[in-house]
Amino acid sequence: MEAVQEEGIDKLANLEERITRAVQVITGLRSENGQLQQRLKATEDELASTKSELEETQALSAEFQKENGELGQKVASLSQELETMRGERNQVKSRIEKLLDQLDLLSAS
Repeated sequence: MEAVQEEGIDKLANLEERITRAVQVITGLRSENGQLQQRLKATEDELASTKSELEETQALSAEFQKENGELGQKVASLSQELETMRGERNQVKSRIEKLLDQLDLLSAS
């Protein structure tokens, strides 16, 4: 009978040890799960922030592209205006030279 009682105590001790290990494993898993949840939340927050920055960057890029196009058009317009002014300057220069030639003819006569 004592052997049966010892066997029952051994089984009970074994069961107690297994339950203790199971509780430790569950506690460890809960702790790890909490840490993973925190990391997930931090990662989600970082992702949201990065998406916001990306949208802001894309908006700025679109704005810069628009401004660049407008500046390109302005440069083309100013280049055309400059060429027109150079042509007018050459005409004025030519007319002044003709007038000076006529004055030289008057002076020479």
